[in-house]
Amino acid sequence: MSQYKALIVDDEPDIRELLDLTLSRMDIETFTAANIDSAHVALDQEKFDLCITDMNLPDGNGIDLVKYIQANNPSLPVAVLTAYGSMETAITALKAGAFDFVSKPVDLQRLRDLVNTALKLKFEKQEPATGETDSPILGTSPQVRKLQAQIKKLARSQAPVYISGESGSGKELVAKEIHRLGPRTDGPFVPVNCGAIPNELMESEFFGHRKGSFTGAYEDKTGLFQAAQGGTLFLDEVADLPMQMQVKLLRAIQEKAVRPVGSQKELATDVRILSATHKDLAKLVEQGDFRQDLFYRINVIQMSVPPLRERGEDIILLAKRMLQSLAQDWEMELPSLSPKAEAALQEYQFPGNVRELENILERAVTLCDDEVITPEHLQLPTDGTPVVKPIAGTSPDHAIPDFVEGDSLEEYLTDIEKQAILKALEETRWNRTAAAKKLGMSFRSLRYRLKKLGLDTDD
Repeated sequence: MSQYKALIVDDEPDIRELLDLTLSRMDIETFTAANIDSAHVALDQEKFDLCITDMNLPDGNGIDLVKYIQANNPSLPVAVLTAYGSMETAITALKAGAFDFVSKPVDLQRLRDLVNTALKLKFEKQEPATGETDSPILGTSPQVRKLQAQIKKLARSQAPVYISGESGSGKELVAKEIHRLGPRTDGPFVPVNCGAIPNELMESEFFGHRKGSFTGAYEDKTGLFQAAQGGTLFLDEVADLPMQMQVKLLRAIQEKAVRPVGSQKELATDVRILSATHKDLAKLVEQGDFRQDLFYRINVIQMSVPPLRERGEDIILLAKRMLQSLAQDWEMELPSLSPKAEAALQEYQFPGNVRELENILERAVTLCDDEVITPEHLQLPTDGTPVVKPIAGTSPDHAIPDFVEGDSLEEYLTDIEKQAILKALEETRWNRTAAAKKLGMSFRSLRYRLKKLGLDTDD
């Protein structure tokens, strides 16, 4: 006896037969209906793991069936069959709550991928409900509770989600959680910062390239779409994509296929697209700086991550959890916040959001010596500029190498940090207390940096 049951709703006998045959070969028991009334009867009589419905039915619209299932059995994934090129219909279906869509004529491999992804939700239903403590999105404020509920709901769909929010508010964390709670959790989560890829390498990075396709292409390269196969591709700072790449990305998303640079052949892709930016994407569309059709395609469902200043009751909870992590990472006693430090954090506006809170606490821990953080250790700015991650102090007399275009900025800054610390250690004959003083940091801060940079010589 088959483990799964699927309902196929279509008025064309040929399509019903094709879907029936394909699903039966996947060891799925199928039930068919030629119209919405018959589908309602079947749904009342049987418990299904999946429903596939056509959009145009004799007694109504597939969207009506999607809405009916959403209202009566929201855990049942519904896939919609749409006419080829009818992206508007597909997006309407996804907005109504459809799990995913398949274009006619039906690509059987695409259908099998969709069915396998949908059936993974069955196992999720059997798991005990996860407590809020399991979520990396920490907080008890109404805004965070709403966000956590949204994430759980969106994780069950394959609809593209556009995550808006200020810098440092946790957009990537939200994307990771949508991926983790969804049926693609065993697949890769591939984040890409669209603003960090040079324009001339963008097509190769996204779609891959074939050996010899351009100067410097010494071997075949797998693109980001292929790397995310079976999982999720997260397009961070999607607003930074140049116009020519927006066109190519739109095509890749719509066709569910990519063509590597220098290849004549298209490769089918099976990825879920999540995107984010701190910029106002709708405004960029109005100004003509972002394609409306791409915005329409990636913004099927929009969710907003609240800034930290709007969830004040979460600040101390987040701060305490961050301090626990720092104590663990740095192998030190757990520092605590004095009542005045707690009050100062709750009054501060956090223009840099959660990321800024992390940076403030990391700096405060290196400055406090008695495991109690006071307002003086927090050094909260008064000019409205967010605190960024500190880079090791280099005094004016330290020689700084020139930054060569094309080098990694992160590696360049790490080299400067290493150089400054080694110089101070050499000048103080490796007396760490004296070296820390010379660098204008606490002994604890120096100890942490030595460990982070792999310079710790302690046994």
